Amino acid sequence: MNTMLEYFQNRQLKNGKPRREIHSCPELVECIQAVGFLPLLESGIPGFSAEALMADECRYKVLPDGSWEWPLWKWKGPIIGEGNCVYGKFFAGKAGFVSLDWWPDLCNYRRSVYPLDADGGDAGAVAGIILDTLREHGSMVSRDLRAACGLVGPRMRSLFDGYVTRLQMACRIVTEDFVYPRDKHGHEYGWGLSLLTTPERLLGGESLSVLKGRTPEESHRRMKEHLQQLLPDATEKQILKILK
Repeated sequence: MNTMLEYFQNRQLKNGKPRREIHSCPELVECIQAVGFLPLLESGIPGFSAEALMADECRYKVLPDGSWEWPLWKWKGPIIGEGNCVYGKFFAGKAGFVSLDWWPDLCNYRRSVYPLDADGGDAGAVAGIILDTLREHGSMVSRDLRAACGLVGPRMRSLFDGYVTRLQMACRIVTEDFVYPRDKHGHEYGWGLSLLTTPERLLGGESLSVLKGRTPEESHRRMKEHLQQLLPDATEKQILKILK
């Protein structure tokens, strides 16, 4: 068996607990590089998420003063900043990490099944406006991007979020970092705002050149076989949902 697969399977759940727990940000980085694909939170496949592999001290907890602590949540930005993986809503509309080794295949396949002109009409136009605005500015927090696109008003936020999620699923938009507001003492607080950008800006346009003519279908097959080895107890339906 591939040693990377052994690595992950040694961390998967057994009796509701991971065999080997993750205690630090470097350990999570190592895991992402080893497995290639890792949803942040519950994915529909038991054990297949960063959250499921966390040690108790790294899980979400409410503190006596009403504030919260969640190391896993805080690690997202530093992990992205290292430049060894890509983060976004890539797993059935849920967020997670993809290593740079597997990103070209995911991008190759997803851009074929989520073409920019697929929706047509107003929907296609709005998606185009969002992407063009982001390309023009380089990177923007989601709130500012929505305002720059003119998608303001009580119903516009959910509409905008839906378009951005679809563009992330299409591997057209990724998260570059997270921006947190600060209190009067200079301390960060809240859940943070996604700083969005394009993968071409983040990784460089040459990041897909490693494919060397590989078709989207070949990329899908490679990813499917990898996940089937990685997750032998998952059904084909579950794996195809992750890749869809």
